[in-house]
Amino acid sequence: MSNVRSDRLEYPTTAGRLHRYASYAAAAIICCLSAVCSTASADPSLSRPQSLPRAVLFLDQFESANPFGTAIFSSFRSTLNRDAPQPVSIYLEHLDLGRFRGPHFETALQTFLHEKYRNKPVGILVANGSAALELALHLRTGQWSEAPIVFAAVDEDQFDELKLPFNVTGTTIRLNLNDPISVARTLVPNLKRIAIVGDPPERQFVPRQVAAQLGSLPAEVKLIDLTNLTMKELKKRVASLPDDSAIVYTGLVVDAEGVAYTSHEALTVVAQAANRPVIVQAETQIGAGVAGGLVASPTAIGQQTARLVQRVLANEGATNIDVATADVMTPVFDSRQLQRWNVNADRLPPGSEVRYDNPSLWNQHPAQIAAVAAAALLQSALIMWLLFEHRRRHRAEIAARNMMSDLYQMNRMATAGELSASIAHEVNQPLMGIVTRASAAARWLTTGRLDVDKARDALVQISQAAHRASEIVANVRAMFQRDAEDRVPVDINGLILTVLKIVRIDLQRHDIELQTQLADQLPPAMGNPVQLQQVILNLVLNAAESMHAVRERVLRIKSEATVRKTVRVSIEDTGPGIDPSNLDRIFKPLFTTKARGMGMGLSICRSIIEGHNGRIWVSSAARTGSIFQFELATENHGGQP
Repeated sequence: MSNVRSDRLEYPTTAGRLHRYASYAAAAIICCLSAVCSTASADPSLSRPQSLPRAVLFLDQFESANPFGTAIFSSFRSTLNRDAPQPVSIYLEHLDLGRFRGPHFETALQTFLHEKYRNKPVGILVANGSAALELALHLRTGQWSEAPIVFAAVDEDQFDELKLPFNVTGTTIRLNLNDPISVARTLVPNLKRIAIVGDPPERQFVPRQVAAQLGSLPAEVKLIDLTNLTMKELKKRVASLPDDSAIVYTGLVVDAEGVAYTSHEALTVVAQAANRPVIVQAETQIGAGVAGGLVASPTAIGQQTARLVQRVLANEGATNIDVATADVMTPVFDSRQLQRWNVNADRLPPGSEVRYDNPSLWNQHPAQIAAVAAAALLQSALIMWLLFEHRRRHRAEIAARNMMSDLYQMNRMATAGELSASIAHEVNQPLMGIVTRASAAARWLTTGRLDVDKARDALVQISQAAHRASEIVANVRAMFQRDAEDRVPVDINGLILTVLKIVRIDLQRHDIELQTQLADQLPPAMGNPVQLQQVILNLVLNAAESMHAVRERVLRIKSEATVRKTVRVSIEDTGPGIDPSNLDRIFKPLFTTKARGMGMGLSICRSIIEGHNGRIWVSSAARTGSIFQFELATENHGGQP
């Protein structure tokens, strides 16, 4: 906030002063007569005060670019319009009295305002600042002789000298150098010097008060007068101040060269060049590179002034409203500048407001961050536990699968052993009989011992023993076959998906990529689902096992319907493939290329497929590996594929 002002406005002539005093006396006499008449009058309407025009002329002593005056008017206007029962017309005049002064200017300004608002019924004059108040008092000599005056932002020390006439009220503020010096002691504990930056005292709005305050500084504080300098010299001086000093900015609008500035832009230049903290007295100056200070709030000033105007418009009368000192001074500081000057916030005056502080997220939302962190930790722990359980379950499934595979292999070996022993035992007797009787028949047919009858009996017994052996083998084969009556419509795709669920873990364990191409609306095939599932499972396991030694492991399974009304299943691997010389023997019993193979798996597959009136074959893949395929008749086609 700028404290500078023009010289006190006076009447240009002695006659003018006499005229003013005569006007005051006449007004006082008229008031007395009016009071007597109103007391004696029997008509109550004669004592009722007349309503004021609902129009306000706001006289701002600052220039239009001054943030402090603009903020006061903005707050005043919004408060008055928001709370007024009826609309109020508001006129604004920026007087710029800090840079324009002199009797001729003041006389011309009064004439201009009188002429400008000659046809405007202004009800109240609002003066923002001491110089604006003096101008408002002079304006009441014309068409506004009876207009109430409401003033704001007038220094209380100067107010005591004004000797205001009737119908004037408002609020004052306390602006002195003691408060900035107190703030400077807080920012600079070893304070020894105060640098005053601004217009000279004779150009301040309160010249006598500033001059008196400069002369009454504490004895231990030395004054550094940086007023009435060029801006270039001022920047140089504020950049080289001692460490035990601070800067108090009182407002600068014209430098020693006559260059005009707004108070705010001059402050910005000074703050950028200063090597010591800058203390101010206007809230709108916080953020311009200053440390802070006990500052006046323009918002509070504007609101209080608007409420006074509302009371006057309600015919309460300005004379009946006491002038009071406004409680608008608040300690406000810039957090960035406090950090720059290493000032701890604990040293600030009680109730201080620190702005532009960028607290950490933890300082802003500690409870929320703690809750989110706890939830994240809990979620992480749950995820780790689930991963651990999943891994352990996966390992357990692999171990169980391996164990089942080993048990299945052992069971097959044991079953094969028992079956072999049983077959050997059952077939051994007829074979031994065949051998014995063949030997006897040979002896009986030898020369010299020819016995045709006995030889004939031996040969008959040999034939009977051979038939018995054949029946034993047929019975064993029948144990592993089902009758055709057990065949039902079978969903081949369903069998394939069931097998893939069984071998899923094996495929994942050996990093085998699975690619399926199953035909939609595949017609059902006639067969035994258990036997056909065994065929698919055997072919898939053989394909997976053949790819253990290769890097690229891809298993492709395809189902399709052929033009011959059959269902074809193809199982392709990317293994090393089958030696072409072994293609004709691959389905024969006891033939195997595996180190531990029995040579029965593919033979059994062929037996099952051929038992279903189907066919099975193998071929080499296009690039590498083998393709096992089989075809089965569909439900509506019972012939050969």
